[in-house]
Amino acid sequence: MELFHKMISGLSGIPERQISSTLHLLGEGATIPFISRYRKEATGGLDEVQIEQIKEQHDKL
Repeated sequence: MELFHKMISGLSGIPERQISSTLHLLGEGATIPFISRYRKEATGGLDEVQIEQIKEQHDKL
């Protein structure tokens, strides 16, 4: 699983820590709008577009 995080980080240019935090929140059932508005401290301030890209890349892998 961490390999996917590294791959997504390399593709997107987003630090792996932010990728891991975002995927963890998505895995718990949080929605993209909720994460981008209310969990900025957990994701390092990622916006909806970046979160959607992370989700899409993870789903592909």
